[in-house]
Amino acid sequence: MMSFSVKRTTQIVCLFLFTVSVPLCQSSTFAATKSSTQSKKLQRVDETTLAEKLDQLIEAELKKSKIEPAPLANDEDFLRRVTFDLAGRKPTSSEVILFGLDSNPDKRKAVINDLLKSEEYGVNWARYWRDVIYLRATDARSRLNEGSFVTWMTSQLNENTSWDQITTELLTATGDVRENGNTALMFAHQGDPAELAAETSRIFLGIQIQCANCHDHPTDKWKRDSFHELAAFFPRVRVRPVRDAMPRTFEVVSMNQNGNQFAQRMKMLQDPTMLFRAYDRNRDGKLTEREVQRTRMARGFERLVSRADKDGDKALTAEELKSIPVPDNARRFMSEYYMPDLNNPTSAGTVVHPVLFVDKKSPGKGLDDLDRRETLSKFLTSKSNPWFARAIVNRLWAEMLGEGFYMPIDDIGPERSAVYPEVLDALADGFTASGYDLKWLCRTITNTRAYQREMQKRTEGQLNTPFAAQSPTRLRGDQIFTAITQVFGVDDLQANPNRGDRRFRASRTGRGQFSSLFTFDPSTSQEEITGDVPQALFMMNSTSINGLLGTNRNTKLAQIAKDYPDNKDAVQELYLLTLSREPSKSELKICLDYFQETSNRAEALEDLMWSLLNSSEFITKR
Repeated sequence: MMSFSVKRTTQIVCLFLFTVSVPLCQSSTFAATKSSTQSKKLQRVDETTLAEKLDQLIEAELKKSKIEPAPLANDEDFLRRVTFDLAGRKPTSSEVILFGLDSNPDKRKAVINDLLKSEEYGVNWARYWRDVIYLRATDARSRLNEGSFVTWMTSQLNENTSWDQITTELLTATGDVRENGNTALMFAHQGDPAELAAETSRIFLGIQIQCANCHDHPTDKWKRDSFHELAAFFPRVRVRPVRDAMPRTFEVVSMNQNGNQFAQRMKMLQDPTMLFRAYDRNRDGKLTEREVQRTRMARGFERLVSRADKDGDKALTAEELKSIPVPDNARRFMSEYYMPDLNNPTSAGTVVHPVLFVDKKSPGKGLDDLDRRETLSKFLTSKSNPWFARAIVNRLWAEMLGEGFYMPIDDIGPERSAVYPEVLDALADGFTASGYDLKWLCRTITNTRAYQREMQKRTEGQLNTPFAAQSPTRLRGDQIFTAITQVFGVDDLQANPNRGDRRFRASRTGRGQFSSLFTFDPSTSQEEITGDVPQALFMMNSTSINGLLGTNRNTKLAQIAKDYPDNKDAVQELYLLTLSREPSKSELKICLDYFQETSNRAEALEDLMWSLLNSSEFITKR
């Protein structure tokens, strides 16, 4: 284990900690244009052809604003960026060297294609979608099927299942959550209709409809009815424990109208006409204990009287029965959806039937659970619904370029203005025409000059006109962890089962504990993502990491010290290994000077590797 004094640590950081300080761009507001999906028949477009069209549109807008776009990034930066974005890892030293030596003018296209064919592509993006779903989960127990979701999503992505099919699978899933990874969304929110409505809209439409839960949307045209009509697609979803299962598990099931005794009883209390017709023998408008003897009401009648008898006559009128407060969890057992009455919270509310708010399509009344959810999926993924394609296009563009056409990425809609609306429409139309092909979308984005530009400090004009240069973006927790294991040549880091956030106690692996500390919601704007003290302390003082830094044991660093006796060669190899690039002349000079000042070469190598791992460049895409 290594230890560093505060003085020594400060000296090392000052020598080697090169931080990225490029400010993030703020979105400007160009006028939005209507999507063309409803006005013309879309035809599949070649990715590189469309990428060129997108660049022409962006560069024309930059020219109008008298902004010079940044040049393309060098080979080292491009390769590192695209490898993290598509495969979730850093390129190896040999990949960096061979890519730099390759004289093929189409080598960037070739590496994009290779990465999209790799198994790592599916793993990387499955972990991304895991974070999108689980970091907004309303029930911590949903982590139970996190692994099955990642496995399922990985196979879907590597098989290039279309985005509309993946969406349908997530929205119509049933079964044991340990066996069916597609139950993730339903399980994460325990089948709660309101939560599912909010997340369905946010993830698949990019619209924050939950703001209309209690009142009309404050900044969009959506009314309160719009939110609850979407929630009405989900009242029959249930998550329940599987009896006698070992290990413990849950299942997502449909609870349809037939056989739902609780719902029938609640309906009778809300409209007791049938009860009085059957049991009010003297037709005086009151039910007494004598009248309900030897009936189904007999067992619970005394309790009903204690809750509803307002005049103390030991009898119940229809109005008294209607006044009985609805239990807090009653809606979880109802086969129809009830919009809460804000003026009378104890009432059942008003029955609402399913309608998709963006186009007012409705499946009608009386459908079973799966029929409702399947119909919702068809409405969402229809080519006539432009928000479905826009949401995923905006999300992936922002993930790979650091900012989207709309920011935040999950708050778009007809009352919002997109930057470069023609670019967004062209890309969304192309994605729709491709059959919602996610690899097509990734290939198109990464082939643009906008994606491949170098990162640079922006001028004031560039702050208002995005995509003139690449934005610095923080790597996700999983990507940082993978990069660390690559540097040290190990599969995992030692995990302490007694540490880590209790919310993720199921994650006993080193990766799981690391992710609980470093993972952030990928829907968050980059400018809002900052490191914290626990993260910094882990990187600087982790026994797992420091235990792999020594040169006196069988470690990657010990091998470098042995294979590269020349200090210059050793420094260059360490930079390639950690940052996927060679050091600049000034960096190389600083490092070699430090080697001369330090009598112990082994300690100097350890200090250098530690410093590079703790640089902001290591955890940032450049």
